[in-house]
Parts: sequence; C-alpha cells; structure tokens
Amino acid sequence: MDKKIEALQNRLDQARLGGGQARIDKQHRQKKLTARERIRYLLDPASFEELGILVTHRATEFGMDQQQVYGDGVVTGYGTIGGRLVYVFAQDFTVFGGSLSETHAEKICKLMDLAVKVGAPLIGLNDSGGARIQEGVRSLGGYADIFYRNVQASGVIPQLSAIMGPCAGGAVYSPAMTDFIFMVEGTSYMFVTGPNVVKTVTNETVSSEELGGASTHAVKSGVAHRTAPNDVACLDELRAVLSYLPQNNREKPPSVPFPLGEEWSESLTGLVPENPNQPYDMKQVIEGIIDPESFFEIHRDYADNMITGFARLGGKPIGVIANQPLALAGVLDSDSSRKAARFTRFCDSFNIPLLVLVDVPGFLPGTDQEWHGIIVHGAKLLYALSEATVPRITLITRKAYGGAYDVMNSKHIGADLNYAWPSAEIAVMGAKGASEIIFRKEIAEADDPQAKLAEKEAEYAQAFANPYGAAQRGFIDEVILPRETRRKLLRGFASLEHKEVPQPRRKHGNIPL
Repeated sequence: MDKKIEALQNRLDQARLGGGQARIDKQHRQKKLTARERIRYLLDPASFEELGILVTHRATEFGMDQQQVYGDGVVTGYGTIGGRLVYVFAQDFTVFGGSLSETHAEKICKLMDLAVKVGAPLIGLNDSGGARIQEGVRSLGGYADIFYRNVQASGVIPQLSAIMGPCAGGAVYSPAMTDFIFMVEGTSYMFVTGPNVVKTVTNETVSSEELGGASTHAVKSGVAHRTAPNDVACLDELRAVLSYLPQNNREKPPSVPFPLGEEWSESLTGLVPENPNQPYDMKQVIEGIIDPESFFEIHRDYADNMITGFARLGGKPIGVIANQPLALAGVLDSDSSRKAARFTRFCDSFNIPLLVLVDVPGFLPGTDQEWHGIIVHGAKLLYALSEATVPRITLITRKAYGGAYDVMNSKHIGADLNYAWPSAEIAVMGAKGASEIIFRKEIAEADDPQAKLAEKEAEYAQAFANPYGAAQRGFIDEVILPRETRRKLLRGFASLEHKEVPQPRRKHGNIPL
C-alpha cells in the first residue's frame, strides 16, 4: 500500500507542476501567475477541491501520444469566495499553451454541468493559445460543447470570465456569452482574427494590443466590463463583484449588515446647477444616495454618458443606471443604450432591484447615429426595462425630454415608483426649441424676434420646466427634496421587496437585437 500511495503522490506532484518549472518561470517573467496560483489567490484559503487532475488527452496523431501531461492544460474544481461556493476553471498556459483539446473541453463542460446542478457561480480564467490544431475538428467540437452550456446556464447562474492572456479565434465566444468580462492590461487580448490575418486580408498593420487589448475592449468595443493592471488586481475585482450577486436565479442577492440612521443626505442639496445647460457629476448624486464606498461600476470606460454599476442601499445590493451630464450632456446614443440594456437584463435575471437616475436631453441626433441603428439600439433599452420584473424606482434629477423620458424607466413602461426633484424638467424638448416651433409665426412677425423668442421661451419654461404637471397626472408619484432621497429610496425598495409580476405564456420575447 505504501508503494501505491507513493505512486499516487508522484502523479499528483507531476500534475501540479503543469508544463514544468521552466515554463512556470517563463510565465512569471511575463508578469503572469500560473493557473494554480490564480485559483489559490482567488478562492478562500485551503478551500479549493480540484477535479480531473489526472486527466490526459487521447490524441495519438503528430506525436501527441508521446506528450502526455496530467490535467491537459486546464485546472478545474470548486471552492469558496467569502464562504460562498463557486466553480472555477483556469487554463494553464504552461501546458500546450493552454490550448483546448477534446478532453480539456470535457473537463470544463463537466464543471459547468455541476455548477448549474448545484446552483453556484461559474468563473473562467482564460489563458489559451486557442484550439489544439493536432486534434482538428475534435477541438472545435469541444468549443461548441462549451458554448452550448454557456447559453443553457445564462440567467440561471452568474458566469464570469477573466481574460488573463491570449484569447483568440473561436475561444472568444464563450467569454462573450458570459455575464461579465474582466481583462488584464498589457498581458491579455481578445480577437476573432489576429494581426497577421488582418494584414493579409485587409492590408492593415495593427498590433495585438491595438486590435484586441484590454484598453481597446474597455473603451472602444465595450467587450470588456472592467480592466485591471495585473493578475492580482483582476482577481480582487472578481471577488468584489461576486459580493453583489446571488448564487443563482432562485436566490436574492446577499445583504451585509448596515446600521440605518436618520438617512438624510444634505450633500445632495445644490448638486443640480441653476443653469439647465451646466453639467454636473451624476456620480456625486449616486454617492450621496448609496451606502458609503459601495459603488462598483460596470463598463466604466465605455459609453461614459451612461453610468451602470452595483451598489448597496441599507446593506442590500441594487443595480444603478444613470445618465451622466458630464459626457455628451447625458444624451442617449447607440452605445449607451446597449450598455444600459445589457446591465438591466442581467439585474433582472438575478433579482437585483434597479434604481434609474434620469437627466437626459433626448437621443443623440445625426447621420452617424441613424446609420448605426440608434432606433434599434434605443429600442433594446426600452425593451429591457419594459421586460424587467424586479423592483424598479426612477428619480428624475433634471431633464427628461422627448422619447428618452419614456425609455428611462418611466411610469408608462412599468416602473414601480417614480420620484422627481424640484429641479426636474419633463417635456417634449427644451424651452427654446419648443418655443421656436410653437410660436414660430408670432416670433417672425414681432418687431424684435429675439426678444419675443426669449419671452416665449420663459413662458414655455414656466409651464414645463418643473415636475408638477407630470405629478398632477400621476406620472410622477412624488416630488421630493434632494436631501430626503436616500430615505425615500430605502422605504420604496423595502415596500417592493415581495413584488410579483405575472407573465404571459410565451417561449420568449424577441428583443430587437
């Protein structure tokens, strides 16, 4: 028995060494942790239980039968983060460059099946050279098996992806179908076709970083939801976001103890400028409402005219969607609409209440927006909010103009409680534009057209540059003082905690993708 135990221990030691010390050292020189180091740091101490450690590939072609490495380039298992169960896989770049084989894919698929059965989040740490070419279509089939499970798990358990090295070709589509993608700056990249193929097909010369690096996907494409300067910071962010999420779609998000006090916030008074065209920072409004230092922004570098993120209110997680007047005056455009729609659907999938803060002058005009589908992208946000059944509260801080008023969680599309500050302006458009249309003839016939326009603009503003007309019709439930906002929201969300919405019988709706 002692010899058998020794033989087992030798196999385990060999498996834990991955591709060998030389390749581990090379990984470290590139400022990257190994797969097992990443898992060890991510999970609670001594909580990881590895599965499939002695698996090897089954390929025999091209000399592969002479290259058997335990684990086959991916470490899979389960453990805890903050005491809560998670399932995790980490591709091991020291073994065949982390390339995906048939058995590599089988290990990931088995883990995904377990995560869904148990109802626990799935985390993928991606660091792979792509499909293992020596296995041909078997590796491609392995990718498809993973993709299918990503779709089946969507909206059932949270799925998080960290790109911590290369992720190219078909490999990108699994992370793309997960809920959030985190990327490491300088060492990770994602693209469907690499720089060499791009050069051959389009004659463009571009580096891997420019084509699909963390900054590119965080700022330009919106593929990445967060970036971090190194592996450790990226893993810290994964731990942080999980603290806001439930284990699955049947549970409520986890609360943390938070002592409630007077709940008045004087910092909110005076944040909105008297000049309706002067910008201000909506993040200051958010910080004045939520529990201190609890805001975790999602897509912070993409479409910055819209803010999305998680926060806590009285210790309970909420999702926040807000126009940002500091960027494009908070206008809705294609990118910001898609950004908010995706975030809305995630929160609705996992029972996270939504707070929508509104200061929106309308949709961004112009040929660029029209030709790039602002109609259908704006409809995505409208659809997502109309579809959401979680508690939904809206606060209009200043402008709510035109169709954008409807889209931003108005009472008409099913919001539960709609508040407004006294500074709110709810109208079809701004006073000047409206006056130029309504009083066009009167202005044209006046001795001093500019003076007449100013007079009529003031007249229109008097009628619509306030929230009281909407309140009289029940479109606004209450006009509140800024300093009492936090208290109103705490009580509002508490009253909606057991909200239920019956759904029509259907397979699924057809969101305008």
